[in-house]
Amino acid sequence: MHLRANHHYPSRRSSVVAANMVSTSQPLAAQAGLSMLARGGNAVDAAIATAITLTLVEPTGNGLGSDAFAILWDGTQLHGLNASGRSPAGWTPERFAGLDAVPFRGWESVTVPGAVSGWVALSERFGKLPFEALFEPAIGYAEHGFPVSPIIATLWARAAEQLADQPGFAQNFLPEGRAPKAGELYRNPAMARTLRLIAETKGKAFYEGELAEAMEGFAKEHDAALRVSDLATHKADWCGTISQSYGDVALHEIPPNGQGIAALAALGILEHTNLRDLDADDPQAFHLQIEAMKLALRDTETFVADLDHMTRVTPDDMLDPGYLAERAKLIDPSKATNFGSGAPKRGGTVYLTAADASGMMVSFIQSNYAGFGSGVTVPGTGIHLQNRGAGFSLDPDSQNVVAPGKRPFHTIIPGFLMGADAPVMSFGVMGGPMQAQGHVQMTLRTQLWGQDPQMAVDAPRWRVTDGLGVACETTLPAETLQRLEDMGHHLTLEAPDNAFGFGGAQLIARLENGHYAAGSDPRKDGQAVGF
Repeated sequence: MHLRANHHYPSRRSSVVAANMVSTSQPLAAQAGLSMLARGGNAVDAAIATAITLTLVEPTGNGLGSDAFAILWDGTQLHGLNASGRSPAGWTPERFAGLDAVPFRGWESVTVPGAVSGWVALSERFGKLPFEALFEPAIGYAEHGFPVSPIIATLWARAAEQLADQPGFAQNFLPEGRAPKAGELYRNPAMARTLRLIAETKGKAFYEGELAEAMEGFAKEHDAALRVSDLATHKADWCGTISQSYGDVALHEIPPNGQGIAALAALGILEHTNLRDLDADDPQAFHLQIEAMKLALRDTETFVADLDHMTRVTPDDMLDPGYLAERAKLIDPSKATNFGSGAPKRGGTVYLTAADASGMMVSFIQSNYAGFGSGVTVPGTGIHLQNRGAGFSLDPDSQNVVAPGKRPFHTIIPGFLMGADAPVMSFGVMGGPMQAQGHVQMTLRTQLWGQDPQMAVDAPRWRVTDGLGVACETTLPAETLQRLEDMGHHLTLEAPDNAFGFGGAQLIARLENGHYAAGSDPRKDGQAVGF
């Protein structure tokens, strides 16, 4: 990869280059991770400390009640971790009888939170520092307070209007009856105590002990289904990865229940087009990517579910080379086609990536799904719970139909690019409907068109919505937008600082000398940091 001193796109940033690196969406969390590397920890220690701190400093996208996924290169091998939770044992289809969909907010959207189990699994297998040490920055900020960053403050205020009536939300997140403003200090001493319990017990208090009992007690108060038995039977799974090659690299994703397979399918479809002959910002290049993404999202929406329940159509079926070649034939190179596809719903998510001088690289994502998740916050604990149950279908013929002890369809996905025998880039693009689409755009911009990490992050983005709809950033040139409209795309324009629409990308690319170059999205509050 070649670094460039100038940009094609407006930006105040350039790639950060160092031997040890953390990149994420909130500066205090990035520094928390970097402090672990400075103490002699590795990239896994840095990633976990960053993730823990993000549950406090960016509650709009994640929390202690989140799910998580990770892909990591340990120096010789790639590993995939699925730390997403399953539905409560009481979630039979009959529980939702008469509804058109699983509720999007409140207790009836809450599945078992898996992020804490992911931290434990990663630390036990790959960490160097004591597990308790990874909690120190977050506990300090919870006890003494931290200044809320600008973009997060905006999202916090927006969520307050929607979630103030959800159980426990106002007590935990609206001190003085309102959301904290940018720069104001926010403290959460109850969360500090919870973090200590998780650290001291290596997660057991969360899944079997005092914190699990608090979650069950609050659930019972609201006639919700979550029980200690649901929490105690949860486990994170080392699941490996699935991949799709494009030229000399292969994109790796976590297997379903996540939407990563959509990025793989889109790349596989694009192999059968003339995309390689086009420039990065050619309107025809946008058109081909949009059409391939629509086809991939259609299949993902239709078939992806908990892997144990994908019995009729499997990931291998979806990525079969012959099938992808046939899908590519459906693309009209001169005209937009309505394939009946829709993108996943919007959601709040945090993504981080870390790398160290030994060669270890970590791609990690955790999320409450919608901003602040279900809105449900367990009193006295600082635990706010995700709403991943909303990812289930109520269609009895769907592989993703709600059932007890089942993982729902997930939007959050960590990405990882591999070369023939070495890692190329650890990356992700947070933001529900944007994630698989962002993985495709980042892969092509860095690998096909040779853009460095910050340049690829700064470039204008597009996002498939539904039917012929495509949302585009206002920074796309007017002539490009006109060409896309002439092809039949139904365009809507959104500002680049749209809270969720175009996501937040974080990239760490490995250089030939073993150091790294990182880019961090100016659409978020975060930064890439290193030494």
